Amino acid sequence: MAELLKRKKALSVSPLKASQTVGAALAFLGFFRSMPIMHGSQGCTAFAKVFFVRHFREPIPLQTTAMDQVSSVMGADENIIEALKAVCEKNAPGIIGMVTTGLAETQGTDVRGAVKQFRQRCPQFASIPVVPVNTPDFTGSFESGFALALKAIIETLVPESATEQHSEISSRAGLRHKQVNVLCHANLTPGDLEFIVESIESFGLRPMLIPDLSGSLDGHLSDDAFNPLTTGGLAVDDLQTAGESAATLVVGESIASAAAALQKKTAVPEYRFSHLMTMETVDRWLMTLSRISGQPVPARWKKQRRQLQDAMLDTHFMIGTTRVAIASDADVLIGFEALLSSMGAELVAAVIPAKASAAKKLPIAQIQIGDLEDLEKLALAHKAQLLVGNSHAAESAHRLGVPLLRAGFPQYDLVGGFQRCWSGYRGIQQALFDLANMLLVHHQEIQPYHSIYASKPEALGHHQASGEIVQVVAGSHSL
Repeated sequence: MAELLKRKKALSVSPLKASQTVGAALAFLGFFRSMPIMHGSQGCTAFAKVFFVRHFREPIPLQTTAMDQVSSVMGADENIIEALKAVCEKNAPGIIGMVTTGLAETQGTDVRGAVKQFRQRCPQFASIPVVPVNTPDFTGSFESGFALALKAIIETLVPESATEQHSEISSRAGLRHKQVNVLCHANLTPGDLEFIVESIESFGLRPMLIPDLSGSLDGHLSDDAFNPLTTGGLAVDDLQTAGESAATLVVGESIASAAAALQKKTAVPEYRFSHLMTMETVDRWLMTLSRISGQPVPARWKKQRRQLQDAMLDTHFMIGTTRVAIASDADVLIGFEALLSSMGAELVAAVIPAKASAAKKLPIAQIQIGDLEDLEKLALAHKAQLLVGNSHAAESAHRLGVPLLRAGFPQYDLVGGFQRCWSGYRGIQQALFDLANMLLVHHQEIQPYHSIYASKPEALGHHQASGEIVQVVAGSHSL
């Protein structure tokens, strides 16, 4: 069990945390024709949009309620109503996510009450679902905001299909015997999600990703000249059939409460995975799919597994005993800790941006809740040889003189980082190759040993010859 060390500083130096509001907005971006609205100032939304655009290198639909000085003091319910009305009239989205910022939460806005007022005033937009979520950015982090939004989406849009009768639970689970729900945590990339889709479809099943960023933010070109909404993702109509699926697969510890909410509403059997970043967990993933479908594991996965085993043999000389420091959200930390420990590497420093109970299960002594300055100090103290973190950690890696493996959100100085696949046999194989290559490029040669007697022959006595001194040095090297 790891001990979570609370931050002791009154400020963040080189902040690690991305806010809950940003994470919640990302959850809504995984739905078809979606429009997230941030209830806050224009600057809050502009800041988040810059993060998204630099990471995904795509146009991002995002709106704001544009709170100003007056509404921040006197109340901003009218801003919510007007923003919802304007978006519905101009864009007719498939779903609207109303997420709060620190400004709105400090002001005390009742976002759910404002949505009810909008429904009363504008009944003509009753068919457009609106999901309000409280995501103050002064608490939690990117992945917790994503999880809160996902839970709110499930509670708002998934119909109740599990009922209790005579102490027995009846449901519609299994009516769509080939459909499988997949709940995806915030740091699964579109590349990871594509592996998940491909692996499920290889067993003759139909995956329903909740949310589906592999369809909306995978870097594709749209046929439309202009579209102010997301051009892919999960449709709300499909989401409402989640209670008829044969099974639910949950990937990530941070979305445990969302998974519990879905299981309670639908009683669909669920299978949980912390990550898909080790051979053992991918084995369990494929065997679970085999049991659900009744089909054997396809030969291509067996071939990829053998290729991964060979890659593990090829890279363990470089990766084994390497000292690694990680700064990331808890789900990323959990996955990389498992991957690195499976190869014999040592996690000497770990920093997360906010408290996460799942991180306590890790088999390391301490985890610091803090920022990149904390990571830098811990990495220096423990002589870390490699860092894992987002693009903000590049300066720390440069000062420490060690390589940085970019993972998590945001990645703005690496083209294609958002599309990188870390999951599955091929994803793990590429991660091992990248780690090994970084260590080879930044290899620090062992300095030759020089005997203390080599430069001071007189210390050995006047009767010893220089040839004997050389013999002492050679003996030292042989040791």
